[in-house]
Amino acid sequence: MKVSLDKITTKGKALYLAYDQGIEHGPIEFNDANVDPKSIIDIASKGKFTAMIFQKGIAEKYNSAIQRSKIPLIVKLNGKTSLVKGDPVSLQLCTVEEAIKLGAAAVGYTIYIGSEHEPAMLQEFEYIEREAHERGIPVIAWIYPKGKSVEEKPAAELMAYAARVGLEIGADVVKLKYNGNEKDLAWAVKSAGKTKIVISGGSKVDEPVFLKEVQETVKAKAFGVAVGRNVWQHKNPLHMAKKIKEIMFK
Repeated sequence: MKVSLDKITTKGKALYLAYDQGIEHGPIEFNDANVDPKSIIDIASKGKFTAMIFQKGIAEKYNSAIQRSKIPLIVKLNGKTSLVKGDPVSLQLCTVEEAIKLGAAAVGYTIYIGSEHEPAMLQEFEYIEREAHERGIPVIAWIYPKGKSVEEKPAAELMAYAARVGLEIGADVVKLKYNGNEKDLAWAVKSAGKTKIVISGGSKVDEPVFLKEVQETVKAKAFGVAVGRNVWQHKNPLHMAKKIKEIMFK
């Protein structure tokens, strides 16, 4: 079945509001306002994001609010906490079928390339991708180089490698961590071929710093940005969303 990205794009670009950090980092990332998932759904709706990203639990418990928002849902299918030490591994917590029943327009899955557990994640992704494509929905691969074997390798090389892995395993979109060099990002975009590249928003930074990264993302011809903390940790999230959209859709 042909898979289209149209439901999770606007004018051929992607601006995703990510809120899957709770399992990865714990509630330390949240304050009294953004600890409530309803506030994130409200930001996504008022900010007119092209999609929002949740883990299974929030997608299920807050499903009626998500449906009312009319913003497409991306369900993250795997996850891990930050409490276990050693090479990272993140395995499946939600099925494609469950995600579709929750109204998902796409599904996501993290792979830590370079981890000693890489083979397990690659194999699990293959099963997920096959089922998702049979059901006609796209798959986004979060691909992050992590583990002892990659600690000494250059960031530019690893970013391009992650992009290429996404193409080779058949991901429709790859979410990468940007190393801050526009030329390196442009090479990663080329390395991904017809697979689209979305940049991870990462930890909260000063507004001008993040907006500069968005500008560089556009110049490097990446597909878009998946931003979380740099929007919902901002003192005025809708202001930040507007600024990002002005750059991306100008």
